[in-house]
Amino acid sequence: MPAARDPRPLTGEPLALDLLNTRWNREGVTQDLLTDTDGLAVWLAGNGLEYEPDARTLRHLLQARDALRAVVDGSPQEGAPLVDAVLEHGRIRAGLSAEGPAERAEFRDVSWAPAWLAARNYLELLTTAPDRIRTCAHETCVLHFFDTSRNGTRRWCSMAACGNRAKASRHYARSKES
Repeated sequence: MPAARDPRPLTGEPLALDLLNTRWNREGVTQDLLTDTDGLAVWLAGNGLEYEPDARTLRHLLQARDALRAVVDGSPQEGAPLVDAVLEHGRIRAGLSAEGPAERAEFRDVSWAPAWLAARNYLELLTTAPDRIRTCAHETCVLHFFDTSRNGTRRWCSMAACGNRAKASRHYARSKES
């Protein structure tokens, strides 16, 4: 049976940020995709991850989300040990294939795989462009994105949603002053 439709307002971000975006606000109420294994199945399918959506995997993924939230929204000093605790459950094995150098992830317990992959992805984002990891500038939005704009000035998770709300709010405030 195929996974249900993903209800989140922002998908398609790098894995680490997509995991953070499993919590979002809708009309002032916090929503959470990962309240059960059905939501986990939606998230796994949406990211092309073919792992079992069971309670253990969900528990490990929630641990990774909390760790990533601590480091992205809080203090890197406090969050780093939490991310490291997730990363302890896997490793990269370097090798050589017919196509050239190769790396593959290995896990002692495969139920840690999605959590580990998200934490590992965060390290890749930090290596690539740490200043492009952003939180939406709208005051009620909790979503994160990786700014891929040419000049690196993207402020909103979505111009159609949060960006438009901010512009409308400013316009209303200006017209009220007149």
